[in-house]
Amino acid sequence: MSDIADVIVVGAGLAGLVATYELTRAGRRVVIVDQENRANLGGQAYWAEGGLFLVDSPEQRRAGIRDSHGLALNDWLSSAEFDRDREDRWARRWAEAYVGFAAGDKRSYLYGLGLRLVPIVGWAERGVGAATGHGNSVPRFHYTWGAGPEVVRTFRNPVLAAASRGLVTFKHRHRVDELVVEKGTVVGVRGAVLVPSQAPRGVPSSREEVGKFELRAQAVLVTSGGMGGNHDMVREHWPTDRLGPVPKSMLSGVPAHVDGHMLRVTERAGGSVVNLDRMWHYTEGLKNWSPVWPRHGVRIIPGPSPLWLDAAGRRLPPPLFPSHASRHTLRHLRLTGYDHSWFIMTQSILDKEFALSGSEQNPDLTGKNCPQMILRLKKSAMPTIRAFLEHGEDIVIRRTLPELVDAMNTLTPETPLEYDRVRHEATAHDRQVANDYCKDMQLMSVRNARAYLPERVLRIAPPHRLLDPDHGPLIGARLHLMTRKTLGGVQTTLDSQVVRPDGEVFDGLYAAGEAAGFGGGGVHGYNALEGAFLGGCVFSGRSAGRALARDLA
Repeated sequence: MSDIADVIVVGAGLAGLVATYELTRAGRRVVIVDQENRANLGGQAYWAEGGLFLVDSPEQRRAGIRDSHGLALNDWLSSAEFDRDREDRWARRWAEAYVGFAAGDKRSYLYGLGLRLVPIVGWAERGVGAATGHGNSVPRFHYTWGAGPEVVRTFRNPVLAAASRGLVTFKHRHRVDELVVEKGTVVGVRGAVLVPSQAPRGVPSSREEVGKFELRAQAVLVTSGGMGGNHDMVREHWPTDRLGPVPKSMLSGVPAHVDGHMLRVTERAGGSVVNLDRMWHYTEGLKNWSPVWPRHGVRIIPGPSPLWLDAAGRRLPPPLFPSHASRHTLRHLRLTGYDHSWFIMTQSILDKEFALSGSEQNPDLTGKNCPQMILRLKKSAMPTIRAFLEHGEDIVIRRTLPELVDAMNTLTPETPLEYDRVRHEATAHDRQVANDYCKDMQLMSVRNARAYLPERVLRIAPPHRLLDPDHGPLIGARLHLMTRKTLGGVQTTLDSQVVRPDGEVFDGLYAAGEAAGFGGGGVHGYNALEGAFLGGCVFSGRSAGRALARDLA
């Protein structure tokens, strides 16, 4: 059908690179179409911290973690809460397959391509405090040595090598606006050629059109990402019944080109797009003092110790503690009627627990710099964190609580905190620290987490009084809602083939990565367990590439 390619891949992110790698291994010809320039090859994955969800790994076993496929699958399904017959039909099967991948050959597949892991496993999304509820029962967040850029490199380099052999053609600055459908089969794409751009990675580019194009192939694979950079689309699908009122203001955890455009294009063509009301946004966003894209936010990856207050100064209730249950916390904060909340920390907490998400905020991991890794023992010594403490508009540092509350109120004069309310919450917390046992569930969680040696040594501060001057000064951090991941998307079979709303297979059309809800139209259900977004792109991209390589003429 084409003298250019067997498959058109729409989107040059991680899933598209993985699928292209698998296709070229089989000798297939691929054309990669992307609306951004070459600088953005690898998409969102480049900006990621590089966490991978693995089950019963050598890294876990060396740390004394007892994990298993059964425990992980129970955690996943309990977190996903699948409850929709049609929309979750394939998502549930993808979930079972993905956990099997994470407990099976995921690590060996990536290791075989040269990817390596840091020998410390982190504990993210600790959950709601119930064995049958949301959350990771054990640490499963495996840090990639080299972070997101290294994950991208793992697949980018062989794809570029295939391009040098003539198997891959890149069509940058080509925006797909229509899937070409003939006799019920997708046979190509049409769209606009955009004006050339020299913008650096992540920086918004012009949408000025300078021409039209049409490409044809045996199949089209959509790997164009989600909608987190398109706040209008996020608000359009915001589930007020589950997450509360639509926010008036949000930060963006992804570049502006993550705009959901291909989700709409695919739906117009007749593909089933489901579960877009399932979203994974963070409530711990800081305004980036040195932004790359509009409303650029950076997430605090919190340890469990900060005192978390809503905009009125009320402490969040159990189990809504830092690092525990993102979606449940988001709902609670939205129902307060405010778009911000607060962390209060001591210097001791900051030095152990204050971490920032993203490859650019973790130069030690990203640059594979062992001497810099030592600075993690004292987080405030890390240059990127020092920069936020010195330049970030959302952080204030003072010696005493009255001074801190005054400084916090200068940031939000329209919603001032009452000092007596904040003092009451801090004092109540401090009374619980006097003994090794207490009724405060957050402190119970801190002590439980510190039973895991790597967390005790590297990540979590010993319990102490917030108002103890020996642990000062005090730090207040204003937190914003920050968009991140689209958990729903194009519904697909286990071979990544798109289905129609009636459940029939849509011939010639495939989808993978975030555009497919990381598989099946929403492999995570309502809640993510973290470390599975990059892995979902790898798994679904691999599935798509292998299925296409096998089944095409």
